[in-house]
Amino acid sequence: MEYRINSKTGDKISVIGLGTSYISEASERDAVEALEFAYENGINYADLATAGDKTFGFYGKALASVRKNMFYQVHFGAYYDTGEYGWTTELDTVKRSIDFQLTELKTDYIDYGYIHCIDSESDFNDYQKNGVLQYLLDLKKQGVVRHIGLSSHTPAVADKILGLGIVDMLMFSINPGYDYQHGEYAHGSGSERMELYRRCDAEGIGIAVMKPFSGGQLLDARTSPFGKALSVYQCIQYALDKPAVLTVLPGIASVSDVKRLLKFFEISEDEKDYSVLGSFTPKDMSGVCVYCNHCQPCPAGIDIGLVNKYYDLAMAGDDMAADHYRKLSVNAGDCIKCRHCEGRCPFHVKQESRMDEIGRYFSGR
Repeated sequence: MEYRINSKTGDKISVIGLGTSYISEASERDAVEALEFAYENGINYADLATAGDKTFGFYGKALASVRKNMFYQVHFGAYYDTGEYGWTTELDTVKRSIDFQLTELKTDYIDYGYIHCIDSESDFNDYQKNGVLQYLLDLKKQGVVRHIGLSSHTPAVADKILGLGIVDMLMFSINPGYDYQHGEYAHGSGSERMELYRRCDAEGIGIAVMKPFSGGQLLDARTSPFGKALSVYQCIQYALDKPAVLTVLPGIASVSDVKRLLKFFEISEDEKDYSVLGSFTPKDMSGVCVYCNHCQPCPAGIDIGLVNKYYDLAMAGDDMAADHYRKLSVNAGDCIKCRHCEGRCPFHVKQESRMDEIGRYFSGR
């Protein structure tokens, strides 16, 4: 397993976590075996916005004895009065749901308490007006909630809530379909979405990725918006290459599902390569470095993706980016203008001129 650190919280989080979209449909035996197997293989992060209430009991049975080694995302706005998922901004319903979830999970604390599924400003207004946000913040003061998270599909709304300065983790839907304007939750342009990822990176807000396969559509050529199926591993790598992403949360319901995800660490880099997407890049994303490093190796030894990332972060207001850039042993000023990278870039970035631009920027600071 590989891990990434949430710089706001210090939590060491597995790059592949557990989504719970349909585990409630599994038998208790299959679900518990899957969760135990995931834990034994280093997965330590789980989202608990699930389709059905059985999920919480499965987690309680499988992982209560190792609870201190797991990180749980619990959503303040998801409820299960009927046994199935519901969404609400009503305070009493939220309180009842949180009490139920904690009991079933056999825990007395929540690692990341989430402002749940806010996709419009009116939803957030109701969330505040009804007292749900204050309830969440009060539980944080009491130590029941350790950190605050936000789940959203809409960059503009996420940006507004991040501006409050209370969010330590963002759950956002990242996949090539949505980023390239295809799919139910493809909110915001490709550039707006990338700016959100960069903002999170600049502010130290980790991203947990939901819907990495666009509900499975990307895995089937018949439903893929690109007319070509992508693999599970291409989609995972695509998400992990985005700024601020700490973990990807595919749904699982069995040991075989977990084994399929863990294969990500065994296969070759070529099998994770998603450069085919360069053929479908939308206009507002063409020529934009996404830090994928498909351009490597650089004959001059420049880490092209990292140099671009520090520049973009500096432009986004990250005061530490310039310092990180200057600590690089090889930087933009070492470009030999061979254009080797431009011939390999699937996203059509003109890196020669980009290196000139970046070099001038940092030399003037």
